Amino acid sequence: MPIARPPRQQRPLRLAVGTGLCMAVSFGLALPVPMLAPVLCAFLLAVVNQPLSWKAGAALTVLVMLTTGVGLLLIPVLQYAPFSGVLVVGLGLFVTFRYGLRGGSNLVATFLAVGLTMIPAAGVFEFSLALEVVSALAKGMLMAVAVLALCHWLFPEAAGAAAPTPAALPALQATWIALRAALVVMPAFLLALTDPAGYTPVLMKAVSLGRQTCTTTARDAGRELLGSTLLGGVLAMLFWCALSLFVHLWMLFLWMLLFALLLARKLYRLSPTRLAPGFWLNTLVTLIILLGQSIQDSAAGKDVYTAFAVRMALFIGITLYAWLMVYWLEGSRWAQAEAPPTAPPPPG
Repeated sequence: MPIARPPRQQRPLRLAVGTGLCMAVSFGLALPVPMLAPVLCAFLLAVVNQPLSWKAGAALTVLVMLTTGVGLLLIPVLQYAPFSGVLVVGLGLFVTFRYGLRGGSNLVATFLAVGLTMIPAAGVFEFSLALEVVSALAKGMLMAVAVLALCHWLFPEAAGAAAPTPAALPALQATWIALRAALVVMPAFLLALTDPAGYTPVLMKAVSLGRQTCTTTARDAGRELLGSTLLGGVLAMLFWCALSLFVHLWMLFLWMLLFALLLARKLYRLSPTRLAPGFWLNTLVTLIILLGQSIQDSAAGKDVYTAFAVRMALFIGITLYAWLMVYWLEGSRWAQAEAPPTAPPPPG
């Protein structure tokens, strides 16, 4: 039977159990791009404090079809008119991030950003790889929704409780912040066009950074962006060392449960800090991406430590670039026409 607890205690448990379960099931079933399901699950559990209704589930299904369809349609554009194709992807990212900033669903915006970049990048390299990414997105979202329902049954939310939603930003301010987020993602997308399999983790990290830059200011950008990336890397190394003591799928679940619970307590302010909730969510996403790719490298017989060092250097590089974009665009006289953005209230 589910145990009734105060909402502030339920939510960290829900996020930790859901992320750990998605991580173990994804690698246990050897899903394509296995770290994608736990990343989507972490985003879903962080922003949705109620189980999805049938209507919301149908809407997510339509969203999956729309995202994958648009991503597949962009493949021939990128192949035969690459400059125009890149501009279309950039415009799509701008519209997606602006939709979230103007009061739309952040979950929808994140999923659209992932689909708009990962599918075309894979399809330009090889169409079968694009179909594999489509399969990974569909299976990852279905698993995240199923885990969301299970976790809400295990750790039910109090009746009438809802996640606070940030107010829609003014049009001009939302435009500049969306432009900034799109510019953060585009270099990683261009890298992924050259080697989708190698740069998929970097692209996922860039989308996470683009989402995070929507809620940070130039004053806090270094601490929020670079700090969360470095902390995620340190935690990934600690996780790998702990997992190496006894390599088993159950241990992957249990260690993920522990690490996610520690971060979720910070995210939901059970252990208060001066850092924004986005810092802790981005740390968790970075941890999942780095650890998941290291597990895949190990299974493929690659040098895990060299690959991790290269990937971490790329993560730091795109984070520094994101920090530069925040300073550059927020310091422009046009962006200053509106007040600087404020971070959204913490989840729960």
